[in-house]
Amino acid sequence: MKLTRKIVADSAGDRPFNVATAPLKIITAQREYVDDASLNVRQMVEELQQYKGKSSTSCPNAEDWLEAFGDADEIFCVTITATLSGSYNAACMAKELYEREYPGRRVFVLNSLTAGPEIALLLEKLHELIEQEMTFEEICSAVERYREETGLLFILESMKNLANNGRVSHLTAKMAGLLGIRVVGRASNRGDLEPLAKCRGEQHALKAVLQQLQALGCHGGKVRVAHCFNEEAAEALRAMIEAAFDTVQVSVYPCGGLCSFYAEQGGILIGFEKQR
Repeated sequence: MKLTRKIVADSAGDRPFNVATAPLKIITAQREYVDDASLNVRQMVEELQQYKGKSSTSCPNAEDWLEAFGDADEIFCVTITATLSGSYNAACMAKELYEREYPGRRVFVLNSLTAGPEIALLLEKLHELIEQEMTFEEICSAVERYREETGLLFILESMKNLANNGRVSHLTAKMAGLLGIRVVGRASNRGDLEPLAKCRGEQHALKAVLQQLQALGCHGGKVRVAHCFNEEAAEALRAMIEAAFDTVQVSVYPCGGLCSFYAEQGGILIGFEKQR
């Protein structure tokens, strides 16, 4: 009998197609936004822009992960970076419970060390590896190697929500939006956020991203651009990337709820493959 296999992720991967999802939540004193397919992301972003109180996020618990696992012989699970969320620890707990309940079944949990479109690349790679009918161990090893060959850059107009949730310092956050300043940064090898440059105006920020892509080893390949209601700039970045690299596959799409909460209005996240 052929093994059943399933890919699972939390919603920091922007609810990708054909992947079971354990949703994160965005919480205020007035309401709770569940980052699932029913969430109106634009409405959430607009409401949060007007909201003056504190807001926070909540990761899936072990029960949420078990529900997403469902019923499969082998499960491949990808979480948002453990540096910024407890989602990875909850998924590991769910793995233990699942394997204890179903002896012989296996769950692999990958700490992505990132979020958004870089997670999308990892999930795409898992689909490819499963289609090649590799063994469980081969798939786990291959996707861990691939994680070392991808990166994440970002452009943020505001870092208010990141600062309020302890993800960056308030001093760093004050840079963004001040006199049109955009912060360009990356996900570090430790899985936290590392500002790289302060750019006045969007065009300078887009050029800085292109320079960072080249400096960090992007050679073309796959690039995934997620935006928080800034499609015009995302498409402009796509054109710049396609002009800079001979062989590149760029796709542009809107952020889901969790990434929109942290990227905020106008933010752009870029997942990319590095030189192998």
